Amino acid sequence: MGADIKKLRNRIKSVDSTLHLTKAMGLVAGSKMRRALDGMFKGREYETAIRNAIDPLLSSQECKKSPYMRKEEKAEGKTLLIVIAGDRGLAGGYNANIFRTMRDFEGVDIIPIGKRACDKYKKATLYAEGFDYAEARSMALDICKSFTEEKYDKVGIVSTKYISVMSQEPCVRCILPLSEPETAKSLGVIFEPDERTILDAALPEYITGIIVSAVRESFCSEVAARKTAMDSAGKNAEEMIAELGIQYNRARQGAITQEITEIIAGSGT
Repeated sequence: MGADIKKLRNRIKSVDSTLHLTKAMGLVAGSKMRRALDGMFKGREYETAIRNAIDPLLSSQECKKSPYMRKEEKAEGKTLLIVIAGDRGLAGGYNANIFRTMRDFEGVDIIPIGKRACDKYKKATLYAEGFDYAEARSMALDICKSFTEEKYDKVGIVSTKYISVMSQEPCVRCILPLSEPETAKSLGVIFEPDERTILDAALPEYITGIIVSAVRESFCSEVAARKTAMDSAGKNAEEMIAELGIQYNRARQGAITQEITEIIAGSGT
């Protein structure tokens, strides 16, 4: 009986230690949430502004000659994917969902962002938190150069779409080649020297905006997933401690009752 009481006491201490850890990580995630949301909204605004400037160019006949526009796909064409995962674990299914999505893509080249993705694909670590414009710009220039040299037939991004604090979904977006928008918009301006030159010059900035926006939205999703996971784990730990406390009190009461019974039996003899 004494061994059971000691075992329950150690279990309660262990779960209580886990509870303190989950609460601390939940508080950290909560403190980062506002900044992450602000960064995500700004990233979306920046991408939208760049897209609104690029879309009218894509309808022109000159831009259809650009190496960035969609052409007949090659059967042997190579694909490049930017894979954005988290820097840390304990974020529910956030990282697992990204890597599960990647199972559908075989024989592709990968540029990972986020420590977990870099570790998995054995590349130099590039953190998602703190990922800045300069890093995105450098990456965009390399991607544009490789695409125009026809090293890749397609370029895409595997990231996480933020829906709410409770819900995030992995998504795959094709960023190159470009395709003509369904609804063409006209800016009512004359481009010098011509639309194609402007498009080719603006493309690195366009890709940079997409990468920055995707990383910030993925980071916001990671923080939200971690906060939700830690809150849930903390609630489960509290329930477990309460249940273990009941078991501990029953075991202790049983031990006391047994001792009293033994004392009474001994005094009777």
